[in-house]
Amino acid sequence: MARPQWLSSLTQHGSKPPFLLKYRSSNGFIIGTVSLAVFTDMFLYGVIVPVIPFALQTRCHVEWDRVQYWVSVLIAIYGAALLAFSPICGWLADRGPSRRSPLLLGLFALLGSTVLLNVGNSVSIIIAGRILQGASAAVVWVVGLALLADTVPQDQLAQATGWISLGMSLGILVSPLLGGVVFDHAGYNAVYGMAYALIGVDILLRLLLVEKKVAARWDPDASGRASVVANDASNETVKSGSDTIPATSTDPEKGTPGSVGGPQVGANNFRQRRRDVLPPVLSLLYSRRLWAALLCSLLQAALLTSFDSVLTIHAANTFDWSSTGAGLLFLPLVIPGFLAPLFGWLSDKFGGRYFVTVGFLCACPPLVCLRFVDENSIRDKVLLCALLAVTGLFLALTFPPIMAEISSVVEAKEKSMLARGHAGFGPGGAYAQAYALFNVAFAGGCMVGPLLAGFIVENKGWTTMAWVLGLVSAIAAVPAFLWLGGWVFKGIGNTAK
Repeated sequence: MARPQWLSSLTQHGSKPPFLLKYRSSNGFIIGTVSLAVFTDMFLYGVIVPVIPFALQTRCHVEWDRVQYWVSVLIAIYGAALLAFSPICGWLADRGPSRRSPLLLGLFALLGSTVLLNVGNSVSIIIAGRILQGASAAVVWVVGLALLADTVPQDQLAQATGWISLGMSLGILVSPLLGGVVFDHAGYNAVYGMAYALIGVDILLRLLLVEKKVAARWDPDASGRASVVANDASNETVKSGSDTIPATSTDPEKGTPGSVGGPQVGANNFRQRRRDVLPPVLSLLYSRRLWAALLCSLLQAALLTSFDSVLTIHAANTFDWSSTGAGLLFLPLVIPGFLAPLFGWLSDKFGGRYFVTVGFLCACPPLVCLRFVDENSIRDKVLLCALLAVTGLFLALTFPPIMAEISSVVEAKEKSMLARGHAGFGPGGAYAQAYALFNVAFAGGCMVGPLLAGFIVENKGWTTMAWVLGLVSAIAAVPAFLWLGGWVFKGIGNTAK
């Protein structure tokens, strides 16, 4: 049965090229669409922050003294859903024929969650909405970043992920402010009206998006990231176990000459390692380089979100500020994130290892100096804003290189596998599964950060919390320096580990 023309065009399976193919498959359009997807996700997460307490009390009939408890539970449920769905999304995305389809499904999940949160009149419905919202966020971050990895060459990826960071920062910045203002002046449903309008724009862009591999059917110039090929035996080395051996040396396990000139030769001479036949998501976990990137991501997220549970309360207790004034203190933390595309470009040009290391090391002093903010004076107010701005600036420096490093690890590891004569990660690759691990690490940091800071402040005070956060930032610089981009004391070719 013939497929209707409109359906063929919508699914991009027709014989004719889609309208404006060149523009819809361009790097700029794809990066912009994924950045808007991230902005939409963060906007819808933050815009309901001033609304949820009202909804729990007046629509779900929760007693006021239990509202804080349920708000905390709902935050935890979102994080748990994000953690649970990220590996699933990564595994499915790498086995599917398209990145665009799961992105659309994730957006419809976001629409469903918004409807549930809008009309929910019981705690159970609100919980279901938060679970769907966490699942949608998993799709956006995992599949969206994998789509970028498919589209943009590795030497330009940090700058591309900088735009993702910009979308995230902008969403975090404007959503609570707009949510509170619109709620105060136009009411509960008007807040969700903004959400529905933004989702509509997002749906349109995701429908228009044409992946590079789809565009290549009609436009040979629409080439995305080059396919991974085996390392050149003349100038590369491969690793066996914990040892690094030349490409033409003797295999230490078999005692036979090895060559990585092609898959057949490698397959005959090298014994297949367990990690090379495991599912990609497990095989990747053998990489110390990936573990370093994941640890940096977790600690980065923990530092950024640690202020969520303590900053407003400390400002209220120290300066007698209202919640609005205290909430504005998050602006100095978030605004430096607007420079992320610039930081990404610099990282692509000069390498990410030292930018991440410097970012974490330089964030340490202002974090420690937060301990001096303890009086209700103009000096302390200015000092707090300045310290938060410097902290936000240096932590923003770390974000694009870490996201780009995840893709670089996958590419290097697959090159090493192909050099040994193994099949690599298959036609679907492993970018989505790698970014699923990144998402799990980042979400874990978002859960650990507020709990750690809140627990320390409650038991030891603000001063102790300040030097602990500074210590965490300094610790994060260690794996960044040692392993990002490969083991720092080895040659450039040793990047798979």
